[in-house]
Amino acid sequence: GNTGGSAEDSDKSAAEPAPAAAPTNAPQGGDASAAPGYSGTNVHEQGVDEPDLVKTDGRRVLTVADGTLRVVDVATQRQTGELALSGSATDILFSGDRALVIQPGEMYAYDTAPGSGPAKPGASGSSSGQAKLTLVDLSRPTPAVLGELAVDGGYVDARQIGTTARVVIRSTPDIPEPADGSGSYQTRLTRAINNSTVDDWLPTFTYKSGDTRNSGRLVDCASVVRPDTEPGTPGHTGASTTSVLSFDLQARELGTGRAVTVAADADTVYASAANLYIAAEYQPVRPTTKSKNDSGASPARYQPRTAIYRFDISGTDTPKQVASGDVDGELLNQYSLSEYADNLRVATTSQRSSSSTSSESAVTVLGRKGAELAQIGRAGGLGHGEKIYAVRFTGPVGYVVTFRQTDPLYTLDLKDPTAPKVVGQLKINGYSAYLHPIDGGQLIGVGQDATDTGRRLGTQVSLFDVGNLANPARLANYAVTMGNSEAELDPHAFLYWPATGTLVIPLQSAYGTTRPTVPPTGGSSGGTSGGTTGSAGPDGPSSSGSNPSTVAPYAPPSTQALVLRLQNGSFTEVGRITHPDFGQIRRSLVIGDTLWTVSSEGAMVNDLRTLTQRAWVPFV
Repeated sequence: GNTGGSAEDSDKSAAEPAPAAAPTNAPQGGDASAAPGYSGTNVHEQGVDEPDLVKTDGRRVLTVADGTLRVVDVATQRQTGELALSGSATDILFSGDRALVIQPGEMYAYDTAPGSGPAKPGASGSSSGQAKLTLVDLSRPTPAVLGELAVDGGYVDARQIGTTARVVIRSTPDIPEPADGSGSYQTRLTRAINNSTVDDWLPTFTYKSGDTRNSGRLVDCASVVRPDTEPGTPGHTGASTTSVLSFDLQARELGTGRAVTVAADADTVYASAANLYIAAEYQPVRPTTKSKNDSGASPARYQPRTAIYRFDISGTDTPKQVASGDVDGELLNQYSLSEYADNLRVATTSQRSSSSTSSESAVTVLGRKGAELAQIGRAGGLGHGEKIYAVRFTGPVGYVVTFRQTDPLYTLDLKDPTAPKVVGQLKINGYSAYLHPIDGGQLIGVGQDATDTGRRLGTQVSLFDVGNLANPARLANYAVTMGNSEAELDPHAFLYWPATGTLVIPLQSAYGTTRPTVPPTGGSSGGTSGGTTGSAGPDGPSSSGSNPSTVAPYAPPSTQALVLRLQNGSFTEVGRITHPDFGQIRRSLVIGDTLWTVSSEGAMVNDLRTLTQRAWVPFV
């Protein structure tokens, strides 16, 4: 849900409605007595904040774009400060009068050698970039830098609980690509590796605070952990080192992060209130086998697996790497991971051959047994010939969307972690790429409408009834012809404010019109999808109930914020917000009775209910 204005109750049973995002007046940062109710970043887990390009505490709006951090005062609706940063900053974490601004750096990934044992660098060269973290003081009108930390490698992701931020950095060894010389390329590469030193493999840092400047190794060699992912084997070791850095955002100085480093790659980061998980896909080589019809050995098949590393972050101290394991298949994103009752649910798609029809998906439950994350349950066989497009876990319930031509929405009962099971599915055209549980046993989906053959038609917002897991149904949907939304790829772009039923997503539309669609009557495999669909033409909102095939007239291509209202089980378009100079709207926020939308050009303030414009705050 949206931090600062959302909550998810993970303790309800599978038979009860899905938990909702409900507004609250308690801001995540700043002075609660001075701030109105507001929405924050749309996050995976309640109480675990995620970095994003826009942040608010209800009194200020912070945004980072084009290498500049800007501060906007909510009361006066004016930009009050800015700070130019070297490089390209992308994310902010925020607590009180401190902001941690993150610049990702550049990474050149190594080819991960298949099989057990250490991985070797490939021909891609070395890591030449540095991730940079900047702690900024916001207590004065002009933001001031308190400290800067640059680390070899690339920023993967970060999480914040209270005032403690955990930042994940992946670093590759600095071994030059072999120049021309004698022997094969592999021979020359092996020679370069053998001639390397420990300083070529370990990341270094540079720290600046005022007149102080320090540099050195981020971590000593003896402190690097090599976790086992497969019991009884040396385990999978990535070609990178991954470090978890910890910072107190209320401290007077940034510091160097007290790194905890593992010899592992990192693709995906997920955190609960107690644990942080880092996941990385790899491809082990299975042993060659003798074919019954051939005396020779058959070639080994590459089957992606995902290694997962668990860190204890239950306090504010340095994290501890406590367990690791792996699962078959590959993740979609962080929503493929979910911790519940100390077990980890993992949704993956596996492909057994090069054929596009050989794929299937599963939900695996991992339980901690000492230093191992071991499989204790599995529900497989989801979406044969398809791959996962969306996942959401909430309490003991799971939802998985797979797609190739149609969209099966699977519902899973996960009450018994040793026997997870699929209990229902709903087949409809198109797919959801992001799922958002709300009150009343309902689920909002944002994705793409599609034809019977799978051709995508445009952005679609759907409302599902999942109160009865055995019989999911689609109640309503709203489609935009030739539309695309950043919310389909990044859930941070999605806003739902339950108090008014307001839903906002960025929209890039080729025509600027909506195309009403009619859900087919009847369901498939235990589900139905009847209901109503809203639409809007140039004259404002309308209902498609009496004329569901109406198509709004052509309008020029546009970049907008689409504002819908969810009421009585249907969507109505309230309107669309555009910014001057074709500014691409990236994020939206509710603060009090206003709706804020933010682009690189500025921030627009509109009335939450009527969308009447109240202010335009240009970024200078």
